[in-house]
Amino acid sequence: MTATDLGLPQLGGLDLVPTTDETQKAKDFKSDQEVRWCPGCGDYVVLNTVQSFLPSLGLKRENIVFVSGIGCSSRFPYYLNTYGMHSIHGRAPAIATGLATTRPDLSVWVVTGDGDALSIGGNHLIHALRRNINIKILLFNNRIYGLTKGQYSPTSDQGTVTKSTPMGSVDTPFNPVSLALGAEATFVGRALDSDRKGLTEVLTAAAQHRGSALVEIYQNCPIFNDGAFDVLKDKDEAAHRIIPLRVGEPIRFGPEGEYGVVPTRWGGFDVAKVAEVGEDALVVHDPSISDTAYAFALSRIGDQNLNHTPTGIFRQVSRPTYDDQARAQVEQARTAKPADLQALLTGKDTWTVD
Repeated sequence: MTATDLGLPQLGGLDLVPTTDETQKAKDFKSDQEVRWCPGCGDYVVLNTVQSFLPSLGLKRENIVFVSGIGCSSRFPYYLNTYGMHSIHGRAPAIATGLATTRPDLSVWVVTGDGDALSIGGNHLIHALRRNINIKILLFNNRIYGLTKGQYSPTSDQGTVTKSTPMGSVDTPFNPVSLALGAEATFVGRALDSDRKGLTEVLTAAAQHRGSALVEIYQNCPIFNDGAFDVLKDKDEAAHRIIPLRVGEPIRFGPEGEYGVVPTRWGGFDVAKVAEVGEDALVVHDPSISDTAYAFALSRIGDQNLNHTPTGIFRQVSRPTYDDQARAQVEQARTAKPADLQALLTGKDTWTVD
Protein backbone atom coordinates (compact mmCIF):
# COMPACT_ATOMS: atom_id res chain seq x y z
CA MET A 1 0.00 0.00 0.00
CA THR A 2 1.19 3.51 -0.77
CA ALA A 3 0.49 6.92 0.71
CA THR A 4 -2.30 7.44 -1.81
CA ASP A 5 -3.97 4.20 -0.70
CA LEU A 6 -3.98 5.45 2.88
CA GLY A 7 -5.18 8.93 1.98
CA LEU A 8 -1.81 10.48 2.86
CA PRO A 9 -0.03 13.06 0.71
CA GLN A 10 3.37 12.25 -0.76
CA LEU A 11 5.92 14.86 0.24
CA GLY A 12 9.24 14.66 -1.54
CA GLY A 13 8.63 11.05 -2.52
CA LEU A 14 7.83 9.97 1.04
CA ASP A 15 4.57 8.70 2.53
CA LEU A 16 4.34 11.37 5.18
CA VAL A 17 1.99 13.46 7.25
CA PRO A 18 2.52 17.23 6.81
CA THR A 19 2.99 19.63 9.68
CA THR A 20 0.50 22.18 10.85
CA ASP A 21 0.78 25.73 9.59
CA GLU A 22 3.28 26.49 12.36
CA THR A 23 6.77 26.87 10.92
CA GLN A 24 9.36 24.67 12.57
CA LYS A 25 12.94 25.73 13.21
CA ALA A 26 16.19 23.94 13.96
CA LYS A 27 15.69 24.44 17.72
CA ASP A 28 12.46 22.44 17.51
CA PHE A 29 14.52 19.37 16.57
CA LYS A 30 17.00 19.69 19.43
CA SER A 31 16.35 17.39 22.37
CA ASP A 32 16.98 18.27 26.03
CA GLN A 33 19.90 15.80 26.21
CA GLU A 34 23.46 17.01 26.70
CA VAL A 35 25.45 16.37 23.52
CA ARG A 36 28.45 14.30 24.53
CA TRP A 37 31.11 13.73 21.91
CA CYS A 38 34.80 14.47 22.14
CA PRO A 39 35.74 18.13 21.53
CA GLY A 40 36.36 18.68 17.84
CA CYS A 41 34.41 15.60 16.70
CA GLY A 42 32.86 15.98 13.26
CA ASP A 43 29.59 14.59 14.64
CA TYR A 44 28.78 17.99 16.11
CA VAL A 45 28.75 19.60 12.66
CA VAL A 46 26.68 16.79 11.15
CA LEU A 47 24.15 16.96 14.01
CA ASN A 48 23.79 20.72 13.62
CA THR A 49 23.36 20.37 9.86
CA VAL A 50 20.71 17.66 10.25
CA GLN A 51 18.81 19.67 12.87
CA SER A 52 18.82 22.67 10.55
CA PHE A 53 17.79 20.56 7.57
CA LEU A 54 14.87 18.66 9.12
CA PRO A 55 12.44 21.63 9.23
CA SER A 56 12.64 21.79 5.42
CA LEU A 57 10.90 18.40 5.24
CA GLY A 58 7.72 20.02 6.52
CA LEU A 59 6.91 17.00 8.69
CA LYS A 60 5.62 16.52 12.18
CA ARG A 61 8.41 15.41 14.50
CA GLU A 62 6.43 12.33 15.47
CA ASN A 63 6.53 11.17 11.84
CA ILE A 64 10.33 11.14 11.74
CA VAL A 65 12.37 8.26 13.19
CA PHE A 66 16.13 7.90 13.57
CA VAL A 67 17.46 4.39 14.16
CA SER A 68 21.09 3.83 15.12
CA GLY A 69 23.34 0.88 15.85
CA ILE A 70 26.42 1.02 18.07
CA GLY A 71 29.20 3.59 17.86
CA CYS A 72 29.85 7.26 18.48
CA SER A 73 27.52 8.31 15.66
CA SER A 74 24.79 6.11 17.13
CA ARG A 75 24.09 8.59 19.92
CA PHE A 76 22.30 10.66 17.30
CA PRO A 77 18.71 9.67 18.28
CA TYR A 78 19.24 11.06 21.81
CA TYR A 79 19.99 14.51 20.46
CA LEU A 80 17.05 14.85 18.08
CA ASN A 81 13.54 15.78 19.18
CA THR A 82 11.99 13.06 17.01
CA TYR A 83 11.25 9.42 17.60
CA GLY A 84 14.36 7.30 17.71
CA MET A 85 15.86 3.98 18.67
CA HIS A 86 19.38 3.06 19.74
CA SER A 87 19.46 -0.52 18.49
CA ILE A 88 22.17 -3.19 18.46
CA HIS A 89 25.47 -3.47 16.65
CA GLY A 90 25.03 -3.49 12.87
CA ARG A 91 21.29 -4.19 12.97
CA ALA A 92 19.88 -0.69 12.46
CA PRO A 93 19.02 -1.34 8.75
CA ALA A 94 17.04 -4.46 9.73
CA ILE A 95 15.00 -2.58 12.32
CA ALA A 96 14.50 0.34 9.94
CA THR A 97 13.29 -2.13 7.29
CA GLY A 98 10.53 -3.31 9.61
CA LEU A 99 9.51 0.24 10.40
CA ALA A 100 9.44 1.39 6.78
CA THR A 101 7.45 -1.67 5.72
CA THR A 102 4.79 -1.44 8.39
CA ARG A 103 4.57 2.33 8.78
CA PRO A 104 4.42 4.21 5.44
CA ASP A 105 3.57 7.37 7.39
CA LEU A 106 7.10 7.54 8.83
CA SER A 107 10.27 9.08 7.44
CA VAL A 108 12.84 6.50 8.53
CA TRP A 109 16.54 7.37 8.86
CA VAL A 110 19.49 5.19 9.85
CA VAL A 111 22.60 6.65 11.46
CA THR A 112 25.63 4.38 11.43
CA GLY A 113 29.41 4.38 11.29
CA ASP A 114 31.99 2.66 9.11
CA GLY A 115 32.51 -0.09 11.69
CA ASP A 116 28.85 -0.57 12.60
CA ALA A 117 27.66 -0.58 8.97
CA LEU A 118 30.49 -2.29 7.11
CA SER A 119 31.77 -4.87 9.58
CA ILE A 120 29.18 -6.65 11.73
CA GLY A 121 26.36 -4.87 9.86
CA GLY A 122 27.63 -5.49 6.35
CA ASN A 123 24.97 -8.00 5.36
CA HIS A 124 22.12 -5.91 6.74
CA LEU A 125 23.38 -2.86 4.86
CA ILE A 126 23.70 -4.47 1.44
CA HIS A 127 20.33 -6.21 1.66
CA ALA A 128 18.54 -3.03 2.71
CA LEU A 129 20.07 -1.31 -0.31
CA ARG A 130 19.35 -4.06 -2.85
CA ARG A 131 15.75 -4.37 -1.65
CA ASN A 132 15.30 -0.63 -2.13
CA ILE A 133 13.69 -0.09 1.26
CA ASN A 134 12.36 3.43 1.66
CA ILE A 135 14.98 4.42 4.26
CA LYS A 136 17.79 6.98 4.33
CA ILE A 137 21.17 5.77 5.64
CA LEU A 138 23.76 8.24 6.92
CA LEU A 139 27.11 6.46 7.06
CA PHE A 140 29.64 8.41 9.13
CA ASN A 141 33.07 7.39 7.88
CA ASN A 142 36.01 8.38 10.09
CA ARG A 143 38.05 5.33 9.07
CA ILE A 144 38.47 4.13 12.65
CA TYR A 145 36.59 2.57 15.59
CA GLY A 146 36.07 5.51 17.92
CA LEU A 147 33.74 4.24 20.66
CA THR A 148 35.89 1.20 21.43
CA LYS A 149 39.03 3.31 21.50
CA GLY A 150 40.83 3.25 18.20
CA GLN A 151 40.91 -0.15 16.51
CA TYR A 152 41.16 -0.21 12.71
CA SER A 153 37.88 -0.34 10.76
CA PRO A 154 36.83 -1.68 7.33
CA THR A 155 37.68 1.73 5.80
CA SER A 156 41.04 2.33 7.51
CA ASP A 157 44.02 2.97 5.24
CA GLN A 158 46.37 0.10 4.61
CA GLY A 159 49.28 0.49 6.98
CA THR A 160 47.20 2.24 9.65
CA VAL A 161 48.79 1.63 13.05
CA THR A 162 46.19 1.09 15.78
CA LYS A 163 45.79 -0.88 19.01
CA SER A 164 44.59 -3.85 16.99
CA THR A 165 47.14 -3.43 14.17
CA PRO A 166 50.39 -2.37 15.91
CA MET A 167 52.41 -3.23 12.79
CA GLY A 168 49.96 -1.58 10.42
CA SER A 169 46.74 -2.82 8.88
CA VAL A 170 47.12 -5.21 5.97
CA ASP A 171 43.41 -5.11 5.09
CA THR A 172 42.22 -3.70 1.78
CA PRO A 173 39.66 -1.06 2.80
CA PHE A 174 36.10 -0.79 1.53
CA ASN A 175 34.99 2.06 -0.68
CA PRO A 176 31.47 2.58 0.80
CA VAL A 177 30.14 4.31 -2.33
CA SER A 178 31.36 1.48 -4.57
CA LEU A 179 29.90 -1.07 -2.17
CA ALA A 180 26.49 0.63 -2.19
CA LEU A 181 26.46 0.79 -5.97
CA GLY A 182 27.38 -2.88 -6.17
CA ALA A 183 24.36 -3.59 -3.98
CA GLU A 184 22.15 -1.73 -6.50
CA ALA A 185 21.32 1.21 -4.20
CA THR A 186 19.02 3.60 -6.04
CA PHE A 187 20.52 6.70 -4.39
CA VAL A 188 24.16 7.13 -3.39
CA GLY A 189 25.86 10.35 -2.31
CA ARG A 190 28.95 11.61 -0.50
CA ALA A 191 29.65 14.76 1.49
CA LEU A 192 32.11 16.20 4.01
CA ASP A 193 31.15 16.94 7.61
CA SER A 194 32.65 20.44 7.24
CA ASP A 195 30.82 21.23 4.00
CA ARG A 196 27.46 22.27 5.40
CA LYS A 197 26.09 23.47 2.08
CA GLY A 198 27.12 20.34 0.19
CA LEU A 199 25.87 18.04 2.95
CA THR A 200 22.51 19.82 3.08
CA GLU A 201 22.10 19.51 -0.69
CA VAL A 202 22.76 15.76 -0.62
CA LEU A 203 20.51 15.23 2.42
CA THR A 204 17.69 17.13 0.73
CA ALA A 205 17.96 15.02 -2.41
CA ALA A 206 18.10 11.83 -0.33
CA ALA A 207 14.97 12.82 1.59
CA GLN A 208 13.10 13.48 -1.65
CA HIS A 209 14.15 10.13 -3.10
CA ARG A 210 11.74 7.24 -2.80
CA GLY A 211 13.74 4.14 -2.01
CA SER A 212 17.03 3.29 -0.34
CA ALA A 213 19.46 6.19 -0.07
CA LEU A 214 23.00 5.97 1.27
CA VAL A 215 24.97 9.11 2.08
CA GLU A 216 28.60 8.61 3.03
CA ILE A 217 29.83 11.44 5.24
CA TYR A 218 33.56 11.91 5.71
CA GLN A 219 33.83 12.73 9.41
CA ASN A 220 36.88 13.53 11.52
CA CYS A 221 37.75 11.67 14.74
CA PRO A 222 40.11 14.06 16.58
CA ILE A 223 41.16 11.45 19.16
CA PHE A 224 41.97 8.28 17.24
CA ASN A 225 42.31 9.34 13.60
CA ASP A 226 42.74 13.08 13.63
CA GLY A 227 43.29 14.80 10.30
CA ALA A 228 42.15 11.88 8.16
CA PHE A 229 40.44 14.29 5.76
CA ASP A 230 42.48 17.46 6.32
CA VAL A 231 43.62 17.54 2.69
CA LEU A 232 39.98 17.91 1.67
CA LYS A 233 39.41 20.75 4.14
CA ASP A 234 42.45 22.85 3.31
CA LYS A 235 41.27 25.46 0.78
CA ASP A 236 44.20 25.10 -1.60
CA GLU A 237 44.40 21.32 -1.41
CA ALA A 238 40.64 20.87 -1.70
CA ALA A 239 40.54 22.79 -4.97
CA HIS A 240 42.89 20.25 -6.52
CA ARG A 241 41.34 17.15 -4.97
CA ILE A 242 37.55 17.54 -4.58
CA ILE A 243 35.54 16.79 -7.72
CA PRO A 244 32.04 18.27 -7.30
CA LEU A 245 29.33 16.35 -9.14
CA ARG A 246 26.67 18.70 -10.53
CA VAL A 247 23.77 17.31 -12.49
CA GLY A 248 23.85 18.24 -16.17
CA GLU A 249 27.26 19.90 -16.00
CA PRO A 250 30.67 18.77 -17.29
CA ILE A 251 32.66 17.26 -14.42
CA ARG A 252 35.57 19.61 -13.88
CA PHE A 253 37.49 20.96 -10.92
CA GLY A 254 40.62 22.84 -9.90
CA PRO A 255 41.18 26.45 -8.79
CA GLU A 256 40.34 27.61 -12.32
CA GLY A 257 38.39 24.56 -13.41
CA GLU A 258 41.45 23.41 -15.32
CA TYR A 259 40.95 19.69 -14.69
CA GLY A 260 38.14 17.44 -15.83
CA VAL A 261 36.90 13.86 -15.87
CA VAL A 262 37.15 11.96 -19.15
CA PRO A 263 36.32 8.39 -20.25
CA THR A 264 39.10 5.83 -20.58
CA ARG A 265 39.33 3.20 -23.30
CA TRP A 266 38.48 0.51 -20.75
CA GLY A 267 35.13 2.01 -19.74
CA GLY A 268 36.30 3.81 -16.63
CA PHE A 269 37.03 7.47 -15.92
CA ASP A 270 40.24 9.40 -15.43
CA VAL A 271 41.37 12.95 -14.74
CA ALA A 272 42.87 15.14 -17.46
CA LYS A 273 43.73 18.76 -18.15
CA VAL A 274 40.88 20.45 -19.99
CA ALA A 275 43.33 22.41 -22.11
CA GLU A 276 44.78 19.17 -23.43
CA VAL A 277 41.59 17.19 -24.09
CA GLY A 278 39.07 19.95 -24.81
CA GLU A 279 35.75 20.78 -23.18
CA ASP A 280 33.83 18.36 -25.41
CA ALA A 281 35.79 15.41 -24.05
CA LEU A 282 34.54 15.92 -20.49
CA VAL A 283 31.90 13.67 -18.95
CA VAL A 284 28.58 15.44 -18.34
CA HIS A 285 27.23 14.24 -15.02
CA ASP A 286 23.97 12.28 -15.11
CA PRO A 287 23.14 10.34 -11.90
CA SER A 288 19.90 9.07 -13.47
CA ILE A 289 21.75 6.61 -15.74
CA SER A 290 20.26 3.23 -14.86
CA ASP A 291 23.41 1.18 -15.47
CA THR A 292 25.43 1.22 -12.24
CA ALA A 293 28.66 1.05 -14.28
CA TYR A 294 28.58 4.83 -14.78
CA ALA A 295 28.29 5.76 -11.11
CA PHE A 296 30.67 2.94 -10.15
CA ALA A 297 33.33 4.32 -12.48
CA LEU A 298 32.95 7.71 -10.79
CA SER A 299 33.36 6.11 -7.38
CA ARG A 300 36.69 4.59 -8.46
CA ILE A 301 38.27 7.92 -9.39
CA GLY A 302 41.14 8.57 -7.03
CA ASP A 303 42.12 6.24 -4.23
CA GLN A 304 42.24 5.93 -0.47
CA ASN A 305 44.79 8.73 -0.13
CA LEU A 306 42.17 11.20 -1.41
CA ASN A 307 44.14 12.41 -4.43
CA HIS A 308 40.84 12.91 -6.23
CA THR A 309 37.53 12.70 -4.37
CA PRO A 310 34.13 13.07 -6.07
CA THR A 311 31.42 14.53 -3.83
CA GLY A 312 27.71 14.97 -4.42
CA ILE A 313 25.18 12.55 -5.88
CA PHE A 314 26.59 9.54 -7.74
CA ARG A 315 23.34 7.74 -8.52
CA GLN A 316 19.65 8.63 -8.33
CA VAL A 317 17.29 6.28 -10.16
CA SER A 318 13.72 5.12 -9.71
CA ARG A 319 12.80 1.51 -8.90
CA PRO A 320 9.84 -0.05 -7.04
CA THR A 321 10.44 -0.21 -3.30
CA TYR A 322 10.34 -3.37 -1.24
CA ASP A 323 7.98 -1.88 1.32
CA ASP A 324 5.42 -0.73 -1.26
CA GLN A 325 5.41 -4.18 -2.87
CA ALA A 326 5.23 -6.03 0.47
CA ARG A 327 2.25 -3.96 1.59
CA ALA A 328 0.56 -4.58 -1.75
CA GLN A 329 0.99 -8.34 -1.30
CA VAL A 330 -0.49 -8.18 2.20
CA GLU A 331 -3.48 -6.25 0.90
CA GLN A 332 -3.92 -8.70 -1.96
CA ALA A 333 -3.87 -11.64 0.44
CA ARG A 334 -6.32 -9.89 2.75
CA THR A 335 -8.88 -9.36 0.00
CA ALA A 336 -8.40 -12.73 -1.73
CA LYS A 337 -10.65 -15.78 -1.29
CA PRO A 338 -10.20 -17.14 2.25
CA ALA A 339 -7.80 -20.11 2.41
CA ASP A 340 -9.09 -23.59 3.14
CA LEU A 341 -7.30 -24.47 6.36
CA GLN A 342 -8.35 -28.13 6.26
CA ALA A 343 -7.02 -28.52 2.72
CA LEU A 344 -3.75 -27.01 3.89
CA LEU A 345 -3.48 -29.40 6.84
CA THR A 346 -4.29 -32.54 4.82
CA GLY A 347 -2.52 -31.57 1.62
CA LYS A 348 0.52 -33.19 0.02
CA ASP A 349 3.04 -31.13 1.93
CA THR A 350 2.44 -32.80 5.29
CA TRP A 351 4.45 -35.33 7.28
CA THR A 352 3.65 -37.71 10.10
CA VAL A 353 6.30 -37.94 12.80
CA ASP A 354 6.17 -41.07 15.02
